[in-house]
Amino acid sequence: MILRRAIAGAAMLALVTTPALARRPDRAPGVGTANPSALIAAEIAFARMAREKGQWTAFRETAAEDAVMFVPQPVRAQTWLSGRKDPPASVQWQPTQVWMSCDGTLGVTKGAWQQPDGSVGYFTTIWQKRWKKTDYRWVLDQGDSLAQPLPDSDMLSASVADCPAGGGPRGDMQRPEPAKGAPGMTGEGRSDDGTLTWRYSVAADQSRSLVVSLMKNGTMTEVMRSDVAAPKAP
Repeated sequence: MILRRAIAGAAMLALVTTPALARRPDRAPGVGTANPSALIAAEIAFARMAREKGQWTAFRETAAEDAVMFVPQPVRAQTWLSGRKDPPASVQWQPTQVWMSCDGTLGVTKGAWQQPDGSVGYFTTIWQKRWKKTDYRWVLDQGDSLAQPLPDSDMLSASVADCPAGGGPRGDMQRPEPAKGAPGMTGEGRSDDGTLTWRYSVAADQSRSLVVSLMKNGTMTEVMRSDVAAPKAP
């Protein structure tokens, strides 16, 4: 079912809220080059790799050097994943929502996951386009379990930020070097053109929040919020 839904979802992307953008070929970042279908393709490839090569192998091979995940405390994904043995069966997941910056340098996907033991939940993944390359790497991955699965749907929704009045990315802008060491209890990021931002915060009890904002009608508007409760004591 996961493969059927993923393929159907990719086909339906041409019918979502930004059809013209969804059909544009992937190219160098700039005004109007957002391509939500590229993130769906990245998610489909990510999920397929997890099934075929192993869950943690897929996470490791698609993560940015400074990617963050929560276990439940924030950790550098590449450090935590290094040498970690893949489980016998991978979690499965399907993206259902996409948000993307005007310039296509940053995007967010959200959807449902299912564990082999029958447990279900949702995920949120933040993807960043690599400079000088055309692919995406995830820079943050998080989610939570749910008592009931998300509503079943073969439809995907996509929302692209309004383009900034001043044009594309600043010519003097340089992406910072990958962060070293353990991540902090707060973290944030933005697209190169500033039209999509994200920020997470983790409390002392390991509860956390993730907020994603998108430029709409001249204002940065919160479009996604994920609040995850503190883990239960063993």
